[in-house]
Amino acid sequence: MARYTGAVCRFCRREGVKLFLKGERCYTDKCAFERRGYPPGQHGQGRGKFSDYGNQLREKQKVKRMYGIQEKQFQIYFDHAFHRKGITGANLLALLEGRLDNVVYRLGFANSRAQARQLVRHRHFMVNGKPVTIPSFRMRLNDRIELREKSRSLQHVQEAMEALDRRGVPKWLELDKEHFAGRVRAPVAREDASKDINENLIVAFYTR
Repeated sequence: MARYTGAVCRFCRREGVKLFLKGERCYTDKCAFERRGYPPGQHGQGRGKFSDYGNQLREKQKVKRMYGIQEKQFQIYFDHAFHRKGITGANLLALLEGRLDNVVYRLGFANSRAQARQLVRHRHFMVNGKPVTIPSFRMRLNDRIELREKSRSLQHVQEAMEALDRRGVPKWLELDKEHFAGRVRAPVAREDASKDINENLIVAFYTR
């Protein structure tokens, strides 16, 4: 699968909001968005307003970059959300939040979703007692995730756990900090996802 390996701070500047793609760096004065809060490029400071289509496109791009997903996979998520019962936008966010890499990030085992993906791929986590190496693995109600014992002393994990108080754990997840484990305790509600997301614009983009 294609994977972007370039600078990611430009994404925050392009979308006009912090996407927290660099973990703890995003909370310091080294954050590129804090230092240059305008779009990258030669004409970044002179860009005008977007059309309705432009706003829809930017919102879709923002959410894709926030969760680290490529276009084809994101469209598959939307198709699944569209054909499920309920509100399409809320369904989409629930599917994205339920990804294993996002759950690892939300529970505080990683400082960013990119770091969480790397930990998952390197077999550091088990779901319901079995190792899972697929970042897009869908976590379901009452699924239990656990960090393997030999991985609990990793510096990245220790630093992430120390910084957890800054982010907090969403109410749909339950963290057992002592045993480096967590559980999906409830379905994902709309308020559990970022308030900076306007999912209605994404629905309008794909259904136009």
